[in-house]
Amino acid sequence: MALTVGSYVWPDQAHAVAVAAVVALTAVNYGGVQKSAWFTRAVVAVVLAVLVAVVVAALSSSAADAARLDIGDDATFAGVLQAAGLLFFAFAGYARIATLGEEVRDPARTIPRAIPLALGITLVVYAAVAVAVLMVLGSGALADAAAPLSDAVRASGADWLVPVVRVGAAVAALGSLLALILGVSRTTLAMARDRHLPHALAAVHPRFKVPHRAELVVGVVVAVIAATADVRGAIGFSSFGVLVYYAIANASAWTLSPDEGRPARIIPALGLTGCLVLAFALPATAVIAGAAVLALGAAVYGVRRAVAARKS
Repeated sequence: MALTVGSYVWPDQAHAVAVAAVVALTAVNYGGVQKSAWFTRAVVAVVLAVLVAVVVAALSSSAADAARLDIGDDATFAGVLQAAGLLFFAFAGYARIATLGEEVRDPARTIPRAIPLALGITLVVYAAVAVAVLMVLGSGALADAAAPLSDAVRASGADWLVPVVRVGAAVAALGSLLALILGVSRTTLAMARDRHLPHALAAVHPRFKVPHRAELVVGVVVAVIAATADVRGAIGFSSFGVLVYYAIANASAWTLSPDEGRPARIIPALGLTGCLVLAFALPATAVIAGAAVLALGAAVYGVRRAVAARKS
């Protein structure tokens, strides 16, 4: 997401902008979850306004009538699966709400309401944007588009919206990056408490009430990767990792008892199957790299468990 910000703001210096974005948003998160929440509200307002403008411009244009017959002409089942897998990393952010359980009021009531609400809004917005852009560009032009929303408003005759869309895309990527840094730092905190990571990362700032060491370490690691990684490779690798841990979450849900709120068994079964199908529909390089990292992590975990067992 940091590299996406860089690509929209200053394409020739995408890596430098990406690093600057990571540093700035780490500073926002360091100031406390309330500041992050206010920033997120502003981002959502801007992004929704831009997307509404795109949808209205697309659906009201004559280009929509011209392209309508082209919808689905070039689509294949394998292509749809791979596209869904690649986009999964951007779709999965709603579940990060659960990582903030310590920092919200009445989490047992608030979080179960927030997750389906966030997911429902996301589904509606994604569907509206997808239909609008397909109706203007058609599947063939959409497949070739590097900046599909910009191309859609340009094809709709609303050229004045192009710079607005670029700003909206950059702001949306910033909002997603903020949520990612926020969520990953809380996951790092939990892992440090369980001593899967150095216990020093479990420290909570006495004033700001945030896992400040975890946030700084995550910020540094992400900044280094953003300075060196390729955006396409990062997206594939990220999507594979997200799909695998969602598959694990569904498998874990299968083991819950009825008293723990276990859903109908068909739900985690379908979730597990869907996640694995999408994960292995990704480009081979993403699957191989992701599987290698998971295997390395499992090996390190196994060694640590064996050492701990010998000591005990």
